[in-house]
Amino acid sequence: MCSSPVPCTRAPFGLIGKRLWLRATDTTVALYDDLRHVVTHLRARRPGERMTLADHLPPAAQAFFAHDRAWCVAQAERVGPACRQLVDRLLDDRISERLRAAQGVLRLGKPYGHTRLEAACARALAHDSPHYRTVKTILATGADRNLTGQCAAGFADTPAAYAAAPRFARDAASLFAAVTLPPDRPH
Repeated sequence: MCSSPVPCTRAPFGLIGKRLWLRATDTTVALYDDLRHVVTHLRARRPGERMTLADHLPPAAQAFFAHDRAWCVAQAERVGPACRQLVDRLLDDRISERLRAAQGVLRLGKPYGHTRLEAACARALAHDSPHYRTVKTILATGADRNLTGQCAAGFADTPAAYAAAPRFARDAASLFAAVTLPPDRPH
C-alpha cells in the first residue's frame, strides 16, 4: 500500500469490497486500509460530481475509457470510408452518444477482417440502419458477400431476373384508370 500521498504501487481497485477508513476534509478525501494510507484524492465540489483518477480504475475500465471518441474515429478511418461514416453516425448525437456501440463495431474487425467489416458497414448505411446489431447480423449471415463468396463492393447489384422489364408491373394510368360504374337503378 501507499505510505504517502504519491501514486500507489498497488491499485486501489484491488480493495473493492473491503472495509476502509475514510478521512475527509473540505478539500481532500484520504482512504486508509488498516491504518495504512492508500490514496488521497481532491474532493468534488458539487453533488454528483466524480473525481476519479484513471490509474485507479480496473484494467478493463481503463481500456474502455482509453477507447474514446477520437480513438474510435481513427480506427474507423483505418478500416474504410463506410466504417468511418457509420461510426460518425453512431457518435453524432452528443446526448445519447453510443460509444460502446462504436467500439463494438470496430471489435468486429478482429474476427471478420477489415474488408468484410467495411462491406457490412456500407450495406448497413445503404439500408439506413447504422447500428451495431445490424452490422453484426450482416457479418454473421454473410450478407456482406456476393454469390461467389467475395466481399461485395457493390452489394446493390440487381439480379438478372429483375434487371430487365418487370414481369408484373403496370403503369400508373392502368392502375388508376377511371372506372365507369353502371347508372344507379332504383330499388
